[in-house]
Parts: sequence; C-alpha cells; structure tokens
Amino acid sequence: MELQASLFFLILIFLLYLLFSLLIKPKLWCNCEICSAYLTLSWSKQFNNLCDWYTHLLKNSPSKTIHIHVLRNTITANPENIEYVLKTKFHNFPKGKPFSIILGDFLGRGIFNVDGDSWKFQKNMASMELGKTSICCYVFDIINCEIKTRLVPLLSKQDQVLDLQDVFKRFSFDVICWFSFGIDPSCLELSLPMSKLAMAFDLASKLSAERAMNVSPFVWKIKRALNLGSEKELKRAIERINLLAKEVIRQRRKTGFLNSNDLLSRFMSIINDETYLRDIIISFLLAGRDTVASGLTSLFWLLSKHSNVVSAIKQEADRIIGENKELTSFDQMKELHYLQATVYESMRLYPPIQFDSKFCQNDDVLPDGSVLKKGTRVTYHPYAMGRIKEIWGEDCLEFKPERWLKHDGVFSPENPFKYPIFQAGFRVCLGKEMALLEMKTVTLSLIRRFRIELVTPPSPDQHPRFLPGLTATFSGGLPVLVRNIQPQP
Repeated sequence: MELQASLFFLILIFLLYLLFSLLIKPKLWCNCEICSAYLTLSWSKQFNNLCDWYTHLLKNSPSKTIHIHVLRNTITANPENIEYVLKTKFHNFPKGKPFSIILGDFLGRGIFNVDGDSWKFQKNMASMELGKTSICCYVFDIINCEIKTRLVPLLSKQDQVLDLQDVFKRFSFDVICWFSFGIDPSCLELSLPMSKLAMAFDLASKLSAERAMNVSPFVWKIKRALNLGSEKELKRAIERINLLAKEVIRQRRKTGFLNSNDLLSRFMSIINDETYLRDIIISFLLAGRDTVASGLTSLFWLLSKHSNVVSAIKQEADRIIGENKELTSFDQMKELHYLQATVYESMRLYPPIQFDSKFCQNDDVLPDGSVLKKGTRVTYHPYAMGRIKEIWGEDCLEFKPERWLKHDGVFSPENPFKYPIFQAGFRVCLGKEMALLEMKTVTLSLIRRFRIELVTPPSPDQHPRFLPGLTATFSGGLPVLVRNIQPQP
C-alpha cells in the first residue's frame, strides 16, 4: 500500500508539472519545425545519428547556431561563440546544476562535474601532477608494457577476426587503471571475463548519458525515486563502482602510497576524504578510458579506407625511428609530425566527445546575436564543426592529414576554438598530451606490425552509427580481420 501511495503521489506531481508546463511555459511545447522533429523523432527517417541531424541544421544556419526550444538548448558551431563561452565570458557559463545533477550519482564531485573552488582545486592539483616529466615517462612505460605484453600477442594469434573497439576499450582501461589506481584489471586478457569494474563503468556511463536524452528530468527522477528500470540498473552499477573504489583506496592506505607513482597515491598525500578521492579518480577513469578508445576506433576505421595515409605514417617512422626498429623514447614521438597530423585529422571528423554543454548563469548575448536567457543550456558541437565548409574549407569532408602540416612537413595546430576537441580556454583538457601519446603509440605499433582490414568494407559515403553515451561509440563495434606483417619491428 505504501508503494502504491508513493507511486500515485509521484504520478500526480508529474501530471501537475505537465499541466503547468503547458499553461505557463508554452515554449516547452514548441511546435516549430526543429522541435517537432526532435519530439516525434522524424529526423531519424533521414539520419542515422542525432549528431548528423544537428550537423545538417547547423550547416544550413547562417549563424551556425540553432535553438531546440523544448530542451532550452542553444547549439552552436560558431568559433566566435565558442570562444565567448569558454574564455571571454567563462564565469557566466559554468557546467551548471542541471548537468551536475544528471551525472552527480556517477561522477559525484569529480572535476568534470563541478564548478567554482572545487574545480579550481582539482585543476591546479591535476595540472601540477600531470605536468611533471616523471609522469609522462611513467605513462609511456605503462603504454609500451601493455602493448608488448598483451596487445601485440593478442593480435598476433594467426589471422583472426576481432572487435577492435572492444580491444581498445580493454586496452585503455588497463592503462588508465594502472595510471590512476596502480592496479591491473587484466581486461586485455580475453581468456578472462571483463572486470566487474569495467562492466559497471560501461553501464553507469551509458545510463547516465540517457538521462540527458529525456525532454524532462522528471522522467528519470521519478524512476530513480521508485527504483525502477534503468535507474535501478544505474544504482546497482554505481554501488559496485563505489565498493571497488573504496577497496582499492583501503588497500593503498594499508600498503602505503608515499613511494607510488599512480595518480591515486599522489592525491592521497593531499586528500583524506575517501568519497572525494573516489569522485576524482572516477572522473579520470572516464576521461582516460572512453575517450582514447573512441578516438582509436574512429582512427582505425578511417585508416582502413585510406591506405595512402597508412603508408605515409610508416615511411615517416622508418625515417625517424629506423626501419624495423622500435620506438624507444618519448622524445622520438615528438618528431613524428605526420602521425600527429593523422590523429588530429581523425578527431576533427570523429571527435570522441561529439558535443559539450554549459549553462548560462545570467542573461547574455552571443557574438552572433543569439539571445540567451538565464538557465539556457549552451552546447558547442565539434562533430558538426568538422563538417562545415566555412570553418575547414571545401574539402572539409575529406580525411586529409596534410591540412595540419606546414610546407616543411612540421605539424601546425589550429585555433582551439575552431578545433575544440580538447575543449579550450580555462577548461582545456588536462590529459590532452597523455591521450595523444597513447593514441599515437598504439597506432604506430599496430600499423607497423599488422594489416588491419574491416570485415565489411563500408561504401564511400557510409558513416558509422553511434550508440547513445557520453563518448562516441560505434554501434556493433568495429569487426576487423588482423593479419601479421613480416618482418615485425
């Protein structure tokens, strides 16, 4: 009876909210063409992915900005707007409470889910640690060890078909767990089941992202209050993550952390609050695992269609490192300009984070004239930006690493507000260099040792279908046929 009464009460509240929205806030029920297409899902008749529909709308907008009124969301692909939000008026565009509430159960008070003093503290602490040369060398050693002892032996087992996306997720999770916690989950040991932490992490990431897809937060909040459906699953996944994280922290306190190099040990010397430590480390796991795996998956999907790029990477490596010789130092990597350009070009077309949002704290006006009311969600869309001619030229849809090289073949970065793959301004990604190091090291190691072909070659105009989530994930994975190349370095 108590459960039924609670259910009736919550349904009554929801109905009153709907009535209030209909009578007092008609904008929530906007019947403009864009909002109607969003609400009825009619966009899906023409586009496989929501990001492709948004790209279509943004490309055809004179200001490269659109408004989804039912979501109170202004979406932009205008570099001037992005600089305004991420730098010029940074303090008026925090992550905001709506975002923090959606991801709060999963990320807690981690750096990606907070603003103000808590964000500044974590940023300064992480910047100090991640900027150390010793950290870069430590990460380089972890990546190379995982490649030599697990990734290469796995791919060397005769000619075989593998889901490369799954392999990259397992690989990057092993690496980030080693770096963050100092533990080895052995995810890349395919003979072993995927670790409980990795499975719980996947589920929590997916279900947290689905919260944001609801037109009204009341939908998932009611399910959470009643412990139903996806919210029940999310609660269980987070409970598992919390238990495992607390156990790791407890063991580290027991064994000692002062002489360890992993991120957790470094933070434990400053922070005593176990819940806060858990939140910080989970945020780094999210950033270091899913984004790198997503970036590598898209990159190898593109390389499978562009053998000329693969050849150019190999030729550069033979010239800089030596034919049939292995990469031996972090400094050698800095000289591989074409490889760097290839990774950047891949993420221009297929960014791991397809869009990111802030919330307008006070009424404002973007440089293109878009009027923002307090509480408006402002989303910038790197995925769409990579497909806009006014930003990247007539050849914007081409996979062309050369666009990043000067005439002397030296890599030349672009304005970060034109290429906000790693965010820009004050919230620029702290792990940028580590992510690039991992992507480049894996790419170089694999293409010099193996021939990797898609099981089902795509047509020239075919695009991946993505799953809902915090990072871009290929629906159906990336099935590939892996063959050894002789001689191996």
